[in-house]
Amino acid sequence: MIRFLLVATFVILFLVLSIPLLFIEWIIGKFNMDLKNKSSLAIVNWAFRVCLFLAGTSVTVIGEENVPKDVPVLYIGNHRSYFDILITYIRVPRPTGYIAKKEMLRYPLLSNWMKNLHCLFLDRKDIKQGLKTILTAIEKVKSGISICIFPEGTRNRVNDTFMEFHEGSFKIAEKTGCPIIPMSINNSAQIFEDHIPKIKKAHVVLEYGKPIYPAELSKEERKHLGVYTQNIIKETYFKNKELV
Repeated sequence: MIRFLLVATFVILFLVLSIPLLFIEWIIGKFNMDLKNKSSLAIVNWAFRVCLFLAGTSVTVIGEENVPKDVPVLYIGNHRSYFDILITYIRVPRPTGYIAKKEMLRYPLLSNWMKNLHCLFLDRKDIKQGLKTILTAIEKVKSGISICIFPEGTRNRVNDTFMEFHEGSFKIAEKTGCPIIPMSINNSAQIFEDHIPKIKKAHVVLEYGKPIYPAELSKEERKHLGVYTQNIIKETYFKNKELV
């Protein structure tokens, strides 16, 4: 329980003490949005790194050279833990918005920082609103912001399994032409979800696959882009099990 208390205490202190920073970031954004994007990214990256340190999490990263640095991308990954966000976010080379469930809007300060980072909030029960979120994500990518989504739609609670990847998530890449970066995450649930409420020391393996360009795929592969991408992530996931 000690690690849980350390992480929880840090998160609460960060959110409260960062209120002046939110105001400063708001002012910066009025004059220089690019500077705001970079400074918000740096601040939250620092906080996430502290959380992972307090949690005792070590991460082996493979294939980081596969992530383009000069263009926005669509990150697609499997999802078993809240810590997936922290583990992947500290690696992004440019401003990146995550698509989160709309319930996250209930948490003040946290949701403020998420908005600063171009995160979008998806109503999973409203198809029309969900479409609007995807359209907004498309505009984000066109403006140079990368997007990350876990297309299973929620955290998978069963180890070594994959839920269906929702095909609608991939419209972001299809409509913008941005590369899809498959992310395979091993053992992240061992940090917290496998033994709630305890946070335990864990080793996580994160591998980035080679970029997928929808325009270069066959018609059949584009039609089932979710299945195509999931198969790549599955293969990498099971390959990396021995590294955990």
